[in-house]
Amino acid sequence: MSDKHLSSQFDSELAHLSSHLLAMGGLVEAQLRQALAALTGQSDEIAEAVLAGESRVNAMEVALDDELTRIIARRQPAAVDLRLLLSISRVTANLERAGDEAAKIARMVRSIIDAGPHPLPLADLRLGCDLAAAMIAQSLDAFARLDTAAAIATLKQDAAVDREFDGFVRKLVTYMMEDPRMISQSLDLLFIAKAIERIGDHAKNIAECVIYVVKGADVRHRSLAETEAQISDAAETGAHTL
Repeated sequence: MSDKHLSSQFDSELAHLSSHLLAMGGLVEAQLRQALAALTGQSDEIAEAVLAGESRVNAMEVALDDELTRIIARRQPAAVDLRLLLSISRVTANLERAGDEAAKIARMVRSIIDAGPHPLPLADLRLGCDLAAAMIAQSLDAFARLDTAAAIATLKQDAAVDREFDGFVRKLVTYMMEDPRMISQSLDLLFIAKAIERIGDHAKNIAECVIYVVKGADVRHRSLAETEAQISDAAETGAHTL
């Protein structure tokens, strides 16, 4: 079999992996937006739909991992090809965990609904949730195109999600101090806010995978300034496509 034919087959396998990965990401993003709708609309039905989608996300993770294992065993990739496949595995894991956080939000929504009417600031979670969902979409787009500039833009958004979380926690503390009867429901909202913040972290992890593939640099646990310095010459390489 010719090298050209082997290369064509490998490209086809990567395209198939990419398609499945983006489909999984789309499902997780939809779960997050549904979870927010369940919260703001106090809808047990929508919350149930989010929980029903959790098994689909888990099944997609298992299928992608199986496919990755077969490709690595068959192709024995090296250099950038190996980094790409390892990164797909990392992205898959982060998407599954983001889906878990969306399911956690849905379960907290059910608890809040069961507790009855309350004056807590549900709408204040919308901006953070929208930011986290946008980060998931942006990070996946950056990964699909192997675009380091888009990856950096995603990393910058993480600070905004963190600010929303900190501000919401301060507001919840005020509610609990003013009315101790709201402590239980406030804690449910705190868990929801933390789940949103963690979804932003998973999107950040996906963006870091882009830099790992393109530059061969592991920027996990580095500051934004350090990461930008690491890829300062990325502009001359341009974006790539899976």
